[in-house]
Amino acid sequence: MAARTASHPSGAARTELIADTALALLAERGMRGLTHRAVDEAAGLPQGSTSNHARTRLALLQAAVRRLAEREAAVLTIDAMPAPAGGRPPLVEAMALALHRYLTRHPDLLVARYELALEAGRRPELRDFYDSTGARFREPLVALMAAGGSAEPERHALSLVAWCEGLMLSCAIGSYHSAVPSPEELRTGFDELLRGMLGTGRAE
Repeated sequence: MAARTASHPSGAARTELIADTALALLAERGMRGLTHRAVDEAAGLPQGSTSNHARTRLALLQAAVRRLAEREAAVLTIDAMPAPAGGRPPLVEAMALALHRYLTRHPDLLVARYELALEAGRRPELRDFYDSTGARFREPLVALMAAGGSAEPERHALSLVAWCEGLMLSCAIGSYHSAVPSPEELRTGFDELLRGMLGTGRAE
């Protein structure tokens, strides 16, 4: 949960505080526990602050989705992944460390992620926003697969995302929540995936 603050931040700092607090509430209380008043109270802001920033519930959810994407980008560092031309081992290592970092250091963020994903499935007006925000992760992966020599980069990117999504869901709220794979296990998994999709050519 976001800590209460003695002073009241403004501008970008308040925007981040509201969105981070919304994500923390989603992880702790679920979608029903996310209200404008609850964000104000948890963030230590004057009543009405969140409503002034996000007038509607949809606007508050969009702010949470936007902030989720920013924080995930900082954790997963997809844009900074090594180029496949440098060999598969560095790419496998970077992917394994990024995913392990997310699984072990940001479990609450993962729970909030799935709360928002479920809500996007129920609200068409949030669906488009959620999908367009998520494109910042899909597009670099497609480019990465293409650079690695994939004959079907779109399909291979989907396979990679599906594997990661399934693993994250299992470790965040599923039957493997107490058995997060080690970096070595993740390296093995990524290596098997990339070897199968990209073959043994320049990615070695």
